[in-house]
Amino acid sequence: MASADLRRAAVWIAVSVLAVATVLASVLPSSGHVAGSSAANPSSDRGIHKIQHVIVLMQENRSFDNYFGTYPGADGIPMRDGRPTVCVPDPRLGRCVRPFHDTRLIDGGGPHTHGSAVADIDGGRMDGFVRSALTGWHNFCSGHPHDPTCAGTTARRAVPDVVGYHTAAEIPNYWTYAHRFVLQDHMFEGVRSWSLPAHLDLVSGWSARCSNPIDPMSCRTFLGYKPGASRHADRAYAQGERPFAWTDLTYLLHARNVSWAYFVANGSQPDCLNGQVLCRHRPQSARTPGIWNPLPGFQTVWNDGQIGNVQPARSYLQDARGGTLPAVSWVVPNDRNSEHPPNSIAAGQAWVTRIVNAAMRGPEWDSTAIFVSWDDWGGFYDHVRPPRLDSQGLGLRVPGLVISPYARRGYVDHQLLSTDSYLRFIEDDFLGGQRLDPTTDGRPDGRAFVSEDLPGLGDLRADFNFHRPPRPPVLLPPYPQARDEAARPAWRRR
Repeated sequence: MASADLRRAAVWIAVSVLAVATVLASVLPSSGHVAGSSAANPSSDRGIHKIQHVIVLMQENRSFDNYFGTYPGADGIPMRDGRPTVCVPDPRLGRCVRPFHDTRLIDGGGPHTHGSAVADIDGGRMDGFVRSALTGWHNFCSGHPHDPTCAGTTARRAVPDVVGYHTAAEIPNYWTYAHRFVLQDHMFEGVRSWSLPAHLDLVSGWSARCSNPIDPMSCRTFLGYKPGASRHADRAYAQGERPFAWTDLTYLLHARNVSWAYFVANGSQPDCLNGQVLCRHRPQSARTPGIWNPLPGFQTVWNDGQIGNVQPARSYLQDARGGTLPAVSWVVPNDRNSEHPPNSIAAGQAWVTRIVNAAMRGPEWDSTAIFVSWDDWGGFYDHVRPPRLDSQGLGLRVPGLVISPYARRGYVDHQLLSTDSYLRFIEDDFLGGQRLDPTTDGRPDGRAFVSEDLPGLGDLRADFNFHRPPRPPVLLPPYPQARDEAARPAWRRR
């Protein structure tokens, strides 16, 4: 607490100086790449500026071990002679279950709240996954006893798949991207919680709750969920309120004249309001603020007159084709294409492939970096204990892919990274190394840490080789295999 108080005191002392600096920065001409100090931008790092378009493509609810636990050279599921040496307790059976190859394209998964993360990690033993899934499905079925999901063996069968893993047989394109570009095997969710905190952190380096929605200094770290909280936020949106008062990355991008867009797929929202396993459909669009579309809730976006930068996903396809992509793009799917259980992982992979192909076919491929990740672990097993570097605590490990003409080929990056590393890369590329730091960014808020500069985090620039010519595209078919998939029943709901 003492360090937090000192930081806040320093914030207020610096306000007057920072205000002048911000005004100067806003009136100086900028090409989008602003040179920083020699310490922030040494000559050896200038290759990063070959990247003029960063695309962050965020999918839903998969752990690293669930997708890449058997990828050669990665820190995957501990094995001996091809057999997992780890075993996860199953209270139903009175014994443990070992990770197994899950050949199905539709999974059940488990709950993924902050409490579920704590239970799954279980003090570092990484053995709470089946127990959490059982509790999550029991709670759902107790409240919805006549839902077909809970009939027969469907729900019981869904539980063990939290310790299942997929291979190139089910997700060949993802494994091809890893083979042809970069796979990150120590990428952690930026928050130890569910989708809404993860997406707040993705655009701002923080997940918080503000006691005064117009006072950034009233915001404090918040990862949990209280019944009615999200419904209240929805009503606040509808009434024109903006509950997120702290500073997000778009504030810095706007101040430096760096273009950005947040592309949202129309359809249904991928996740539940509370990180549980199932719920009813909720609409999603660029004009519908929500879990996966948080920027309309930030004061800065409205104050800067940039709410129009939140656009439908079809606009991304048009921009990629026409060579008009902004410097920074976030792209999020709808429920069907999100890979959130019980949605098909084949449909999600096809969506990602179409987004990647669009950038590769466009005239700006030679200056593009695409970062693909998953917002949280979705209740699926992972064997690596997440580090705790700040008061939020990094979440469980998720897959990370780097796709770029300058990405190293077939490289497995073992650096400790978090989804906050995307913010750092963008800041290093376009903002001269400026961070979302309340003591230096010109807009103080109540955060007590700077996510992008946490000690021990690696640097995404290590995944690139800027000394060689750009590599050609690797275009893949969205559906690379013929798999008979059962028709999705009408009762499948999110």
